[in-house]
Amino acid sequence: MALNISQLKSRLNSLSSQGSGNNKKNDVLWKPNPGKQVVRIIPYKFNPENPFIELKFHYNINGKTYLSPDSFGRPDPIVEFANRLKRTGSKEDWQMGRKMEPKMRTFAPVIVRGQENEGVKFWGFGKTVYQELVSVCLDPEYGDITDPANGRDITIEFKTVEETGKSFPETTVRVKPNVTPAVDPKNPQLIESLKNQINILDLFPELSYDELKDVMDKWLNPETSGEIEVTTGTETEEAVAEVPSKVAPTTDVTKQAKQATQATQTPKAEVKKAAFVSPTAKKAAGGSNDVEKAFDDLFNS
Repeated sequence: MALNISQLKSRLNSLSSQGSGNNKKNDVLWKPNPGKQVVRIIPYKFNPENPFIELKFHYNINGKTYLSPDSFGRPDPIVEFANRLKRTGSKEDWQMGRKMEPKMRTFAPVIVRGQENEGVKFWGFGKTVYQELVSVCLDPEYGDITDPANGRDITIEFKTVEETGKSFPETTVRVKPNVTPAVDPKNPQLIESLKNQINILDLFPELSYDELKDVMDKWLNPETSGEIEVTTGTETEEAVAEVPSKVAPTTDVTKQAKQATQATQTPKAEVKKAAFVSPTAKKAAGGSNDVEKAFDDLFNS
């Protein structure tokens, strides 16, 4: 039998596309290495007034990670099930429900010093780092640290579990006192790279309500499930609360959860804004006129 060349080409293209997607995600998501690195947070192209992107994830669901629709205020069947567990009056069920709730991780677009030619990347961090960064942004003495022309770089120091002697790694941030441009204003290629940002949601596809419900059902009843193939997000590098691989709630709770997850999916809503709103439309005082001109209207096109 002769080879089906057309079919093989189609399969090769499919595999190449899958590989490109994975490589793209690995290239765009950035995490600090042990030691000190310097980055610059820049305005997010798809929401220039707020560089911080809050997303919630379900970790370790059948060994995978899923973006929670609750990130956008949409119904999440796993959250609904967790809420049912917490209302049974059982301490064990309440603890199980807490573990099933999605965990928030915040991302910000950054230019990594020494790697400016690689373009904009997304740095993901936890609650503590997020609070520190927002506090700095709200401090009038610092101004808008994300301003492309007159912002400030950030030194990140990352320590491993072995270095901290704790059960989790440690990240500290320090905002530099000097005001500098995000990239060389005389380099048009670098300036253009600030605009060539991808939408971070392209990296974390969201399953529909029914798809996520199906994932949950197979997770809660593994003996009746077969193999499933879904598109998931990326595992986080930061320690998160472990979700048990199997959940054995009471019969009443299981019945209630099944009734709760029959709700229809609501229309998509706009992504909610985080607490901090950066005044990126304004230029910080004291900057060079040439630099300001080079970055003028960068994010208004």
